[in-house]
Amino acid sequence: MLYRWDGAAWSRDTTFPGAGEPGRLGKVQFVGEETWIFRTRDGAGEILRRSAEGAWSTVPLPQTLWTYQDFVAVPGAAWVVGEDSTGLKVLHYDGSRWTLQPTPDGVLYLMGITARTATDAWAWADTSTGAGTVVLRWDGTQWRDAKVPLPTNSNVHTMLLEPYGRMTIVGSQYTDGVGRTYLMTWNGHAWRTTYPALGEASTSAMVRGPDRALWLPVRSDRAFQSKYARLDGRRITYSYGPERTNAIDVKPRALTTVGDSLLSFGTVEIYGSKPNLMSERLGGRS
Repeated sequence: MLYRWDGAAWSRDTTFPGAGEPGRLGKVQFVGEETWIFRTRDGAGEILRRSAEGAWSTVPLPQTLWTYQDFVAVPGAAWVVGEDSTGLKVLHYDGSRWTLQPTPDGVLYLMGITARTATDAWAWADTSTGAGTVVLRWDGTQWRDAKVPLPTNSNVHTMLLEPYGRMTIVGSQYTDGVGRTYLMTWNGHAWRTTYPALGEASTSAMVRGPDRALWLPVRSDRAFQSKYARLDGRRITYSYGPERTNAIDVKPRALTTVGDSLLSFGTVEIYGSKPNLMSERLGGRS
């Protein structure tokens, strides 16, 4: 199901092609004034495109994959990464046709991909070289090892790219089986690594907020309210979402920044009922 926010209320959108057919809607990307959504139906992948005027169209993938790991789209380019029976596949769309892009030797699997422009995309990958997780970069010509000095025995949860060049990588480093969060920032010249005290919080939902700080949902100690961590440099502060009457579990799962608002999406379970979808924004419920 697809729901759309018009600035005042949520409504279900049933106008996209195949809305009444079985399938799965995945990641949503905003490309200029268009909305691109990755969807799978009967194992086949495609991109749903909604124009600024509200017209829908589809872009089928050139082949069916066993798994579809991630999707990203920017003006002039889109990528879908996954696997088929022969291994890793990186599918690139330039607005008119699909091509299959090679990756450096030893790369087994791309776990995530993000992009700033059609000539500046990044991904994190597993390798067969013993190097563990590596970060790759697309420069408009080919994928290369970006030589990012990740902490030893670590993985990557997410990468945040920003229009003016800053980049943030967040993940976990493991020592004797115990993980701790690390945060790497690139200022255009050098990497800086810190270890914020976030405990067991999952950082995969971390975003850059409208206030330029980093935000992520964390486990709440109040059953009737969500809870969020805010990282501004080395300082960590916490805040709660709105109180929800008779709620026994509030779970924010995804955050996004829209203009000067921070939006949160997840589920809320009210006593005596099943979990329902919920959304809220910094400063009040939406």
